[in-house]
Amino acid sequence: MRITRIDFEGETAGNYATTLRKRDSQYIEVTILTPGMPDGREHNVQADSEEDIYSMAECLQFELDNCQGTNSMIHDYYRELLKLSDC
Repeated sequence: MRITRIDFEGETAGNYATTLRKRDSQYIEVTILTPGMPDGREHNVQADSEEDIYSMAECLQFELDNCQGTNSMIHDYYRELLKLSDC
């Protein structure tokens, strides 16, 4: 079984993100959609880098929840992103 896509909805209404990993890709593709970025902002995260994945989790938490999160809030996003990774 492979998980290929995860959708996130932030604590703030209207803040979403989609994450996906295509077969044989070295990257996790992340698109963040907020009212301030209706066309989305795209990121490519190295799928075998725990550091890059954690950094993306920090970014997702901040953008989707509209606040600087605690380690446990960030870890919630990190744990889900790991499902798409090689880590």
